[in-house]
Amino acid sequence: MKKEFRAVPQPDDIEGMERDLRFHPATTESPQALSAQQVESFNRDGFLKNLEVYKKDEIASIRGFFDELLQRTLASGEDSYSISTAHLLYGAVWDILTHPPIVAIARDILGPDVIGWGSHFFCKMPGDGKAVAWHQDASYWPMTPSKTATIWLAVDKADLGNACMKFISGSHHHGHLTWRPSKEEENNVLNQTVENAESFGEIVPIELEAGEASIHSDLLLHGSDSNSSDRRRCGLTLRYCTPDVRAENDWHEKGVLVSGEDREGNWANRDRPEAE
Repeated sequence: MKKEFRAVPQPDDIEGMERDLRFHPATTESPQALSAQQVESFNRDGFLKNLEVYKKDEIASIRGFFDELLQRTLASGEDSYSISTAHLLYGAVWDILTHPPIVAIARDILGPDVIGWGSHFFCKMPGDGKAVAWHQDASYWPMTPSKTATIWLAVDKADLGNACMKFISGSHHHGHLTWRPSKEEENNVLNQTVENAESFGEIVPIELEAGEASIHSDLLLHGSDSNSSDRRRCGLTLRYCTPDVRAENDWHEKGVLVSGEDREGNWANRDRPEAE
């Protein structure tokens, strides 16, 4: 990979960029992996959960890969949240990003042409004390329009006990919300906080078994508490968008065509990395 990308984007990544930040609903008429009712629910609520994408033995193999990767990462002095844009570094993560059952879900939401551009392990170690404040993904990204959906793969079981994600149902309909820089005492993994987020809808805990996934709109408010349990909680975020989305700051280099065509040539469409 020619360029390193920050695991947590900074405000200067989008400074001066005009962006179309509004919800673009799914329009798929004949979904294949999801039901028509699920597509309707995604448009209404901004998310779906408990989507099985890997069997127990398959997710156990992925967990074993991540265990080794995490050990190397921590030994190098990095933290458990630093493994980002991993599909351009590791063939095993590329294979997850392009896993047919996962891509099929993305296709039912985004349409037949899909770019996979993000892969970031969010690993909350036991008792690590870090939370993720209420935020909208699209707020961080130098991309327009806001047509990204995130599939969050549970590498470990995620429940309220070990700080699973929480979504605010329907909050994606409010557009780009005002945020403030996070305060040091928040111990936020990221750096933006939306205040009074609960006023935008109902809070829904996203409890997932290992091998299950959720999918959410890039404008959906979400966050998670700190993990005070003795169990790790690792999830792999996989970002997908339509090929007409334009990215600045060389973020187009992240993009991989996982379905259909990239007719406008907005994305680099790199090959699978050799490293496992």
